[in-house]
Amino acid sequence: MTRIHDMGGRFGDGPVVPEPEHVKFHADWHPRALAITLACGTLGLWNIDVSRHARESLSPKDYGRFSYYEKWMAALADLLVETGAVTRAELEQGVSESVSNLADKRLVAAAVAGVLAKGGPATRDSNLAPFYAVGDVVTIRAMPENVMVPGGHTRLPSYAAGASGTIVRLHGAHVLPDSNAHRLGEAPEPLYAVAVKARDIWAHPEHPEDEVILDLWQSYLSAP
Repeated sequence: MTRIHDMGGRFGDGPVVPEPEHVKFHADWHPRALAITLACGTLGLWNIDVSRHARESLSPKDYGRFSYYEKWMAALADLLVETGAVTRAELEQGVSESVSNLADKRLVAAAVAGVLAKGGPATRDSNLAPFYAVGDVVTIRAMPENVMVPGGHTRLPSYAAGASGTIVRLHGAHVLPDSNAHRLGEAPEPLYAVAVKARDIWAHPEHPEDEVILDLWQSYLSAP
């Protein structure tokens, strides 16, 4: 299934226009959107993969017309209602019907710096031993899909599907997004940095020997 958010290498979307590095937000409400999304994430009702999948699950019409942070806010609203954090009526009216049972979990201003500094590491111990080593040539799965959940979340980009590459680094074991996004458990797997030649993924590369480095889970790969 074509995923509307999987735009890498797609034709017809216009040129990529680089912006000055100092430009972080384009509107006054953008940092507030970022802040409220991070604050709601600390409630423990979902994980980062669930939130990414929520953005990808917006209707294609909305996904195509929404700006970056509009996508964030639309997906956040869906998650808040889906998990029962707020009711649809509360969301529409902008007023809570009662004191939330999540009030004690709210992220207070004094705790923000510590929470952000701590981050959310995705490294885990795994029962799966690394199958590949640095220097091995591997083939990326030909179908860029979630094999656990039809139409589900995956971090395998379609432009790399079926290409061959070389392992350049083992990152250890990390949470598998394909499982974690659907609340099926973290299912950690070895994660590799895979170098793929531009000539193997782009139709008309300007520099065919340039490389794209992709972080790919073990189940995305096979021996050639």
